[in-house]
This record gives sequence, C-alpha cells and structure tokens, in this order.
Amino acid sequence: MRKKTRNSIIVAAIAVIIIALVCGCDYYRTFYRDNVSPQDEGAVVVKVYHNFSYDDLCRVMEESGALQSIRTFRRAARFMDLTDGFKAGAYSIRRGMNNKALVRMFANGWQTPVKVSFSGYIRSLERFSAILGEKFEADSASFATVLTDTAVMSKYGFEKESFIGMFIPNTYEFYWTVSPEAFVERMNKEYLAFWNESRQKKADDIGLDRKQVSTLASIVISETKYEPEMARVAGVYMNRLHKGILLQADPTVIFACNQFGIQRVLNSHLKIDSPYNTYIHKGLPPGPITMSPIVAIDAVLNYERHNYIFFCARETFDGQHNFASTLSGHMANARAYHKALTALQKKKKSEAGEK
Repeated sequence: MRKKTRNSIIVAAIAVIIIALVCGCDYYRTFYRDNVSPQDEGAVVVKVYHNFSYDDLCRVMEESGALQSIRTFRRAARFMDLTDGFKAGAYSIRRGMNNKALVRMFANGWQTPVKVSFSGYIRSLERFSAILGEKFEADSASFATVLTDTAVMSKYGFEKESFIGMFIPNTYEFYWTVSPEAFVERMNKEYLAFWNESRQKKADDIGLDRKQVSTLASIVISETKYEPEMARVAGVYMNRLHKGILLQADPTVIFACNQFGIQRVLNSHLKIDSPYNTYIHKGLPPGPITMSPIVAIDAVLNYERHNYIFFCARETFDGQHNFASTLSGHMANARAYHKALTALQKKKKSEAGEK
C-alpha cells in the first residue's frame, strides 16, 4: 500500500514538473523568445494610424511578414492589455525583438523617427502639401489647410507670397504622426536656426532682408543648376538691382504665366500684367517663385562681385552660361547660342529623316 502511494506521489510530481516545464516553455515562447523573422534589409516599418482598432494593429503586423508567430503576439498582447491601449506611430520591427518588447513599444508609443527630405524647386504650398501628405499620417488636405492659412503665415511673420521661403530644403527627422501645425512650428525653428548670426550679417551687408534673399535665390536656382556659377548669376541680378535696371528674369515670367512647360519665353509672355513679371516691374517680385535650396541662398549671400549685367546659355549646351558687361557683348553671346541651336536642330531633323 505504501509502495502504491509512493508511486502515485512520484507520478504526480513528474506530472507537475512536466506541466510546469510545458507552461514555462509556453510562457517563454509567448513573451521572451525572438518573434521577428530574419530581415535582409534591416527593420520592417509598421504604420499604425490613429483610427486603428486592435484587430487592425494585428492585421498590419501579420501582413508585414515581420513576425514568426502572430498567434503568440496576440496572446502576449491580450495578457499585457494592449487591446485596451496602443499608440499611433511608425514603428521599426527589428530582429531580436520578442513579444514583450513589441507590446511595450506599441503601448508606450516608442515609434522611430522618420527621415524626411525635400529639395528646392517646389513652386507652391499646395504642391508642398501633396508631398508632405505622402510622407506623414496627416493627408495632403490637412497640410494644405494649415499651410495656406493666412493666420498661420502671419503668426510667423510671413505673407502669402513669402511664406514658402520659411521652409528650408534639407533632411529632417520627424515622427510620422506629427500634426501639420507641429510640422510648421518645427520648420519655423529650423528657419530661425538657419538664419544664424553669420547669415544675417551677410544679408545686412548686401542690403537685403531674409525674404528678399529667398526671393532672389529662387530666381538664381531657376536660372542655373550649375552650382559653381550660382554666385555669378546672383551677382548679375544684384548689379541690376543696384543700377535700378529691370531684372528681366525669364523664370519670373514663366511663374507669372503659370505655364511651367514653356520652352521659350515669347513677347506675348513678356506683356502679362503680374507683379512677378520682372520685364515690366522693377526690383524683386513679391516672393519666391520656388522653394530655394540652401546652395542658392548662400550663393546670394556670397554673390560674386563683378561688372556683368547680362548672361545667356552657352552654345555648348552644357547648362552653363556666358556673361557680359555690355549689351554688344551679350548680343554676340546670344548670336553664338542661337547659331549653335539652329545647327543642332537641323542635325536632329536630318538624323530623324534618315531613320
């Protein structure tokens, strides 16, 4: 009898041990075992929107292909009460993460900042809104509502025409969930930081305020993408400003016409009645005609001192320009360019005919 009792106790003890081991292994698999599939290209980014339900969260996690087991993730999430609270954001799912780490990340909103880059050549705040709507949770309409609000512009000391100049093209880190209002606030801080003491002194020395610098920079970058001559082009326009000569910048006329596909500016374009038409209005236009990259802004602040009043495209079609200090010199450069252009067009027609 005692032997049977002892055997029963041993069997029960073994059963308890087995159950404990099974439960322990299951607990380990649920909370502490790596549950992220190996990724060849680093982390997988999962975007969780503000309107997501718990099922939506689990769905995007499963669709991402980042998890080895969605079942254990769901189990850990329920046990740790993630079903009752998680935060929106863009989250990086990396190798080595277990379910406990994943659940805590979503619960605490430990999202990973995203790098957002935008260059110059953005001509309108509406277009800028569309670009931002593709990079953040807020859609383009939400950004447009804020970016085109004159009260917002006034808050930061800008008008409708000059506001685009507050956005300095660069690469920035933001949380994907940033609101349009917070985005603008951050960009104003970046703008103020950009205009440090050194740049402000240079602007004062050349007699332009920040908005005027941005406006002239937008013309320079529209004239040339060849960085080594940007300061020289800026110098041409500064000479014209100092002499009270019309800027006669073709890019401002194209902006006034709102026909950015124009290949050649015609006399009919030059007659358009717009404050941006620098063929009929002296001085700088009311604001930037495009978002200016830093290189163009610095080219204006460090413009080349020379006697050039004119410039035109080189006959070599390499994106560079010939400069002249007299009208006769400019006309000679222009004739050389048009002669080369005519020859090139004839060559292309001839080659097309042979084909």
